[in-house]
Amino acid sequence: MPKSLRLFLALFITSITFAQSTISLKGKVIDETTKLPIESATVYLTAVKDSSVVDYTITNKTGNFNFKIKKSDKPVLLKVSYVSYQDFKEDKVDLNTDKDFGTIALKEAVNALNEVVIKSEIPPIRIKKDTLEFNAASFKVGADANVEALLKQLPGVEITPEGKITVNGQEVNNILVNGKPFFGKDGKIATQNLPAEIIDKVQVVDTKTKAEEISGEASGSQEKTINLTIQEDKNKGLFGKVVAGQGSDKRYESSLLLNYFKGEQKVSVLASSNNINSIGFSMDEVFDNMGGGRNSSVFYNDDGSFGINNMSFGGNRGITRSNMVGVNYQDKWLKKIDQSGSYYFSNAETENASRTDRINLLPEGRTFTNSNAITKNGSNGHNLDLDFEIKIDSLSSIYINPSFQRNKSYSQSSRNQITTNEALDELNNSTNEDYSDNEFTNFGTDVSFSKRFLKKNRGMSLNLESEFQRRNDFVNTNSATLFADATPDDIRNQNRFEKDNNDFVKLEARFGEPLTDSLRLSLTSEVTYRKVSNSLNTFDFDGANYTDFNDLQSNGTSSKATTFFPSTGLIIGKAKTNGRINFGPEFVTFDARSNYLGLITNRNKNYVFPRVKGYISHRMGKSKSIYSFYDYGVQLPQANQVLPVENLSNPLSTFVGNENLRPTQKHNLYFSFNDYDYQSRSGYYVYSGFDLSRDAVVSSTVFDDNFKSTTTYQNVDMVYNSYLGVNWNKSYKKEKRTLRFGAGINFNYNSNKGLTNAVAFESKALQINPRVNLTWSIDELVTVSPSYRYTLNTTDFKNYVIDKAQNFIHNAKLEITSYVPKHFVIGSDFGYTYNSNIADGFKKDFYLWNVSLGYNFFKDQFLAKVKVYDLLDQNQNATRTITPTAIVDAENTVLRRYVMFSLTYKLEKFGGKKKGEGGIMIMD
Repeated sequence: MPKSLRLFLALFITSITFAQSTISLKGKVIDETTKLPIESATVYLTAVKDSSVVDYTITNKTGNFNFKIKKSDKPVLLKVSYVSYQDFKEDKVDLNTDKDFGTIALKEAVNALNEVVIKSEIPPIRIKKDTLEFNAASFKVGADANVEALLKQLPGVEITPEGKITVNGQEVNNILVNGKPFFGKDGKIATQNLPAEIIDKVQVVDTKTKAEEISGEASGSQEKTINLTIQEDKNKGLFGKVVAGQGSDKRYESSLLLNYFKGEQKVSVLASSNNINSIGFSMDEVFDNMGGGRNSSVFYNDDGSFGINNMSFGGNRGITRSNMVGVNYQDKWLKKIDQSGSYYFSNAETENASRTDRINLLPEGRTFTNSNAITKNGSNGHNLDLDFEIKIDSLSSIYINPSFQRNKSYSQSSRNQITTNEALDELNNSTNEDYSDNEFTNFGTDVSFSKRFLKKNRGMSLNLESEFQRRNDFVNTNSATLFADATPDDIRNQNRFEKDNNDFVKLEARFGEPLTDSLRLSLTSEVTYRKVSNSLNTFDFDGANYTDFNDLQSNGTSSKATTFFPSTGLIIGKAKTNGRINFGPEFVTFDARSNYLGLITNRNKNYVFPRVKGYISHRMGKSKSIYSFYDYGVQLPQANQVLPVENLSNPLSTFVGNENLRPTQKHNLYFSFNDYDYQSRSGYYVYSGFDLSRDAVVSSTVFDDNFKSTTTYQNVDMVYNSYLGVNWNKSYKKEKRTLRFGAGINFNYNSNKGLTNAVAFESKALQINPRVNLTWSIDELVTVSPSYRYTLNTTDFKNYVIDKAQNFIHNAKLEITSYVPKHFVIGSDFGYTYNSNIADGFKKDFYLWNVSLGYNFFKDQFLAKVKVYDLLDQNQNATRTITPTAIVDAENTVLRRYVMFSLTYKLEKFGGKKKGEGGIMIMD
């Protein structure tokens, strides 16, 4: 039998089986008085036993609803709800056969003088156009639970062990409070610090750009935004937490978050200080700010630094002492201006000792580089971000988002390094003593003006984006690089002054004209301008001062790129389908200039490229959808890659540009599908993507006999990166018990190319990453969460001394939280990590066990706690990195075992009453 026929039969049988196990529920909702259909009324089923949501849908334009549901013997209630109408309820609906409820007439809720107001039950879930809304009061959480605990109770919402939030399989990248950012849009501070009891609604919408938001266009994103609305009686008050702790080995932690809400005006202040590698305000109920705690809000950069809201504070490589203070302010001015803004000051200092073993892969064989370093670095940073949205009239609005960042940092390092060949003969060795000062300033502004016209779907928008960066670096270096053969040694004692400027401006104009009710013509013009300049001046020590100008190690480069992209496109806006495509020519002018050894070089190019970008999104049900986007464009090489300037700042590595480089053509394709079934409380999410670069710019490196390298750049025909992922989750709930399963697997396959010693190489790397997690909980008593992740890395090489490199990693974790006995909070996080291919001399596995014991007292306003980090004293930081040209093993200083004693004070005072006080709440 042909494969295609077997596949067809399998799908046919599956569809028949599915159809036999499901039933159809349908009906029509109308206004009892006018007999007109009611659109977007919420129709939902709840279990008779515990009132949990079984399934839901909304009515269409004609008032009809029709949804399929799996057969079940458990009795349910059918409820219909719509704003300003009385609820309809039908008891004990049978889920064994199809049912037509016929016409359901809703009565308008009476609210006139001297008449009784009939209150409607607020449904747990409601859909308002493109907004999915959860009523927070319908989902039970613990007495002191934060917003994150509330989100975990919502159907379709999942939070991974890393803290990533998804709704029906789509990632949440934006969290707002009453429609405005709360200490940045990433929302971690809001979800981990705001108490769940003050939340009225949790609203989920598609993430929009500001231009899409104020112009009323559909979202072109596959990501979601969560908006948390505050209860009216809780929207005036003072609440927050203060934590202070002292530990062994001179460890300490302290943090504060205070919030004052009064209607539209909201003021929040946070501060932290610690030396336990933490930002300091995650406020976890079990581990407070302890590094390595569960669901940390920290992200780690490639250099090991950690931060939040795109601000860097320190690093997980070494021990970091950090301090921070921040203010967030929101208000509404003159009834037309919505304002919000935040300011941070941060200070961090990190000390680290590291060692690195590197195997260098060359066509002629291998060399080995071993290095040891001691570093100390610190920084002071200021970050200001403001938002203003001005409603000019009902059809026009302006959005202004200025931001400012300034950072001053320093670094001290001492390093020694030796490189040998396969016979272990020394090729070179070097020592460095360096000190650097850095200043970085960034000012940016986003401005959008949008106007809608009286004619439906006709509109225009102007968007301006600008960013101006300035960086000044000073480096004092004392280095000695010694070579084994007759090559002269390189001894340096010098000061280097480097300045970098990067200016970017983008102006976009859009005009949309309706062709039909669901189709619009889009005319867009986009102009961008980027200017980049760099100057490096080096002065050698002359015996008394640093006044001897070193012209070989000094240079200047600059580049200007201007693009003009006029495009024509179509916008599709149907009830279930949204899409946009723009295409047209892109005109590029690229000018580069260098000044080196008195020689001025200019490189001027003009290009015309085709440009296409678009997306399509289709909803096949209330929680089933597909999304895809495609983008084709061109990326220009950087100035230092195309100009014939030698960069000699590193004694062992010289870089020089190649003026014959061509621009890189980039294709980007993405597809996703997600489905969540509310009755079975299960769902899955599939995504895949492919990035292809033609004429990709890669490094071409030549090593001499001393392993001193000279690198330039060349184009290669093609490199690519592809990925595929599947995630699945399911939950069971019975009275107070909840069981959640989660599983997923991710694949990543990429190709990298380059040249070493004039020999082309290629590596193809495959990473497979399956994971499983489970959470079992009894409300307000205990939660047990085991999880496991396996990572397999396989790299195949061509034209190299090795054919393949492979390693695997096991990560297992068990989290337990207990609220028994009463007033106590007990936590245990036990983790195990094993890396199969860590080199000899580096430990391959380690355990990390954190434990915590807390006691609530004085009406639960105080929490005393003792915590132990790394109870088994096993923590380590050994990593292996495989690249096309090297295998690198590294080990850095990490936090080891310490004990911390802390005290937390919780303040909640709303409308003049503290939490727990009786009587009538009076609002000013």
